[in-house]
Amino acid sequence: MSSRIQLGLEINDSFQESLPVFKVAHANTLKGEANEYIKNALDRKVKLIPAGHNQWFAVLYRDKGENEFYVIKEEARRLASKVESLADELKLDTIVTDFDLRGFTESQVKDIQLSFVEGLVLSNYRFVKYKSKPEKHISALKKAILKGFNVSEAELDQLLNVLESVYYVRDLVNEPPNVLTAEAMARSFYETGQEVGVKVTILDKSAIEKEKMAGLLAVNRGSAFPPTFTIMEYMPDNAVNEKPIVLVGKGIVFDTGGVSLKSTPNNMDWMKMDMGGGATVAGIIEAIARNKLPLKVVALIPATDNRPGPASYLPDDVIEYSDGTTVEVLNTDAEGRLILADALIYARRYDPLMVIDFATLTGSAMRATGPYAAVMFSTLDRDKTQKILQEGFETYERMVEFPLWEEYGEDIKSTVADIKNIGGPYAGAIIAAKFLQNFVKYPWVHVDIAGTAFLDRKMYYLPKGGTGWGVRMIYSFLKKEFVEK
Repeated sequence: MSSRIQLGLEINDSFQESLPVFKVAHANTLKGEANEYIKNALDRKVKLIPAGHNQWFAVLYRDKGENEFYVIKEEARRLASKVESLADELKLDTIVTDFDLRGFTESQVKDIQLSFVEGLVLSNYRFVKYKSKPEKHISALKKAILKGFNVSEAELDQLLNVLESVYYVRDLVNEPPNVLTAEAMARSFYETGQEVGVKVTILDKSAIEKEKMAGLLAVNRGSAFPPTFTIMEYMPDNAVNEKPIVLVGKGIVFDTGGVSLKSTPNNMDWMKMDMGGGATVAGIIEAIARNKLPLKVVALIPATDNRPGPASYLPDDVIEYSDGTTVEVLNTDAEGRLILADALIYARRYDPLMVIDFATLTGSAMRATGPYAAVMFSTLDRDKTQKILQEGFETYERMVEFPLWEEYGEDIKSTVADIKNIGGPYAGAIIAAKFLQNFVKYPWVHVDIAGTAFLDRKMYYLPKGGTGWGVRMIYSFLKKEFVEK
């Protein structure tokens, strides 16, 4: 099911002189050497400046002292997206990117070059599986020769493995709901696991019933399709962590809202993306396995669709979880937190080092930060929390931390059960997180990706549709925090 990176990358300082060349440089470097035409373009901050037959300057403008360095890396990604777009427009199948990054340190040059490659590859993605003539919709750009590239082949391969996993997540999120049932998604996880060396166990409905996964079973009651609970385990012998890191992802393959039916259009008609959290954690563990990081990691993905049907669960229902917690359901469209609770309970058996969950959970999070950041909650120590937040900036998969103050827990107290699945009209993302916290017995991070997992328009190297947001950030955090220490 997964797309493959079609853009070939070659590190080589030798190439045919007839090939189109994009010289990647900083504006300050070019100003001292440029003619009046180039200087005028630089003054207007033009990103791609024609510089003769088949040649362009691809220009970085951010000064090193002007911003945090992560902003320059993001500028490089966005610049690469402009290069890819122009190459596609001009039907260029091969280009040369000639890096001239004088004035930056060796480490900074590598970071800029890797960021540029990220932008180039991520911009080259197209979801064409259901096009009758896919060749008309794929990018014209097939190969990029990297000149003046300070990154090793091994480092480039590691980056491409991570980006391959981003492609995989994008594909899953873009799949239509008549194709991507819970069972189909679980099969995809199994097939990918076989490919990269991840053990995958799929619990069917009878096994889910034995585990007493009350939330998953309740949400599934209106569906004609059975639920699944997927367990992905990567446990290398050389792991640096004794206790595993557990990733949890919401896998609602389509959300109608159930009996609490959503409105449409612009509400239900893009709900195929509601399994974005499940796809994300599968992508993260896939990237870790592809690059053979010495980390014990587990991914847990409860999956079903949420539909109205003859046996649907209803507002006012009370369900009891396997740990004895009772929940009063007051809105069947607040279903994601119900199935995540089962996975958070299941995660306890691993005695995890930490648990990180991803979910397209609330419209409240989307309204708070839009498509530019996710909303994050953490019970980790402040040092680790800050490191995750910083990695969000480094990868430009940014997050805003919201509080978990105890007062918010008052809003989900129930008169007939222990808790209810919605609160009042305010702070919806926080209320959802407080609900989940009732099932957490370990250091925990909750990331609400409702605004970032799926876009209604292209944003630089992020396509319209599934974005694969979160894979690069968490992969990078785990690698830096546990492997490179």
